[in-house]
Amino acid sequence: MRSVVSPSALGMRGGAASRKPAASADPIPGANPGVGSRAANRREQVDRAAKKDMVAELQGVFKATSVVVVAHYAGLTVADMQKLRMQMKQAGAQVKVAKNRLAKIALDGTDVAVIAPLLKGPTVIAYSGDPVAAPKVASDFAKAHDKFVILGGAMGTTALNPDGVKALAALPSLDELRAKLVGLIQAPATKIAQLVNAPAAKLARVVQAYASKGEAA
Repeated sequence: MRSVVSPSALGMRGGAASRKPAASADPIPGANPGVGSRAANRREQVDRAAKKDMVAELQGVFKATSVVVVAHYAGLTVADMQKLRMQMKQAGAQVKVAKNRLAKIALDGTDVAVIAPLLKGPTVIAYSGDPVAAPKVASDFAKAHDKFVILGGAMGTTALNPDGVKALAALPSLDELRAKLVGLIQAPATKIAQLVNAPAAKLARVVQAYASKGEAA
């Protein structure tokens, strides 16, 4: 009599009938394909918000400041930059290093927008409410650090070339002017009257002298 082999017997002997289909690869426990893209989107949103804040901050600076000086700083060490910041702070001025593209956006609609063409390469922006403070510190710093190169700047809507910045730096600061005013108050009335009544032509010659000095430098 012919014997019949049962399916269970085939399974015990490792026959083809007992073979199970290969299990599909399970995803990594806890992994979510959408997590990476969401994280990237969050980073992009944070970056965009940071840039927006920077533009707003720079625009506030450009609208409030009296003078802006732009310089190249490539080659300066971290210690050099810290020294520059400290000297600016002591004089009542400040320094910012910002991406040129963001700075140009912030300049739009401000009086000092004329400095936009200067924003190329590694630039630093120095500014102050005192129209002499930032130019004076920048000029003195440039004399001691040849890698700090003044490109120009602006005083209100007036564009300044490097010589213009130097001419401003040669003027007395607001603190020095205040000291002179105190001296005038203490001076004899006749001397004060002489200065107050000085011909306008004399004052014009003083201004012209500073301008000529800047052009000849």
